[in-house]
Amino acid sequence: MHPRRPEGFDGLGYRGVREEPEPGHWVSTPPDIPGSRNLHWGEKTPQFIAGTPLGAAGLNEDPYPGGGGGASSEQLNRFAGFGIGLASLFTENVLAHPCVVLRRQCQVNYHAKNYHLTPFTIINIMYSINKAQGPRALWKGMGSTFIVQGITLGAEGIISEFTPLPRELSYKWSLRQIGGHLLLKGLTCVIAMPFYSASLIETVQSEIIRDNPGILDCLKEGIGRVMGLGVPHSKRLLPLLALTFPTVLHGVLHYIISCIVQKLVLYFLKKENSPSLATENSSSVQSMLDAYFPELIASFAASLCADVMLYPLETVLHRLHIQGTRTIIDNTDLGYEVLPINSQYEGMRDCINTIKREEGILGFYKGFGAIVVQYTLHVALLQLTKILYTTLLQNVS
Repeated sequence: MHPRRPEGFDGLGYRGVREEPEPGHWVSTPPDIPGSRNLHWGEKTPQFIAGTPLGAAGLNEDPYPGGGGGASSEQLNRFAGFGIGLASLFTENVLAHPCVVLRRQCQVNYHAKNYHLTPFTIINIMYSINKAQGPRALWKGMGSTFIVQGITLGAEGIISEFTPLPRELSYKWSLRQIGGHLLLKGLTCVIAMPFYSASLIETVQSEIIRDNPGILDCLKEGIGRVMGLGVPHSKRLLPLLALTFPTVLHGVLHYIISCIVQKLVLYFLKKENSPSLATENSSSVQSMLDAYFPELIASFAASLCADVMLYPLETVLHRLHIQGTRTIIDNTDLGYEVLPINSQYEGMRDCINTIKREEGILGFYKGFGAIVVQYTLHVALLQLTKILYTTLLQNVS
């Protein structure tokens, strides 16, 4: 048996031809850790521009003439990119969770007189709840949010595997592909819907009357909601069929807005940074920043725009999901009492009309200050990570 080595193999000096992506092919990376590699069409991974100006190294030239130093620099760059993406995910899903909890409680609290439209009142009520109930009151339901994300990703993968619905769109897309892709997103929202309801209850339920939930209670409650089992609910509980349209509408619109904003921001950032990459004076540090941070900035801007634009719809959606579940929430006016949720909406249209009539237009934006706090934390951590990353690379250089 002959060893499987390509012709011209020369140990560490191998200079085989590198395959280039075909036209119309997206070079992509898993969306969970942005920044670990590139995810832009037809681009090379960042190490090809790290030490030299763009275009200075050909396919058969070594971009790191120093040998071992280039390899260690490449590993450092990849590790740093991974760390940047991980820090962004940590901020979005862990550090900002208290903002998500309080935002949802404000959205479903139709009793509230204080709408918490600014970050100042949000921080004040956070302090009051933390003082009265302890830190756990602001971190409840975090495990269930990860379970919902896992169910969403798993359902999307399974459906795309056994159906012709595309999970990703190629560069040369068609209207039929877009329709199938959006249909896949809608079906995923439907599958995750009962578990989303269970997760929402866990995040807004007051810690004062709340038992210690198990990590899999979200799954149990979601399955019980589908099969009509589990804890008995009131007659005001809306059937899942009535929740399907607002849930799918919110999920698909959020995805569309996020994609459009992300592509636009990436386009303008890459267009703005491309002249600086081509100059001879561009440093390795700046090159790597230009390679990694546009993805994170674009992802941040996309989430922010989608959350802000769809905030009124999200308020309506959460009120419909929580109705009839016998949920008791914290008093977001005082921070040390509890209130029952006894709404009687007949559907999405009735909920919109009732909020507009009884609470005014600003009633759709209750808890909006939590969005400001959440994304301010995200920006602060991104800037801190950028400073640490720049310092690290400069010290290594």
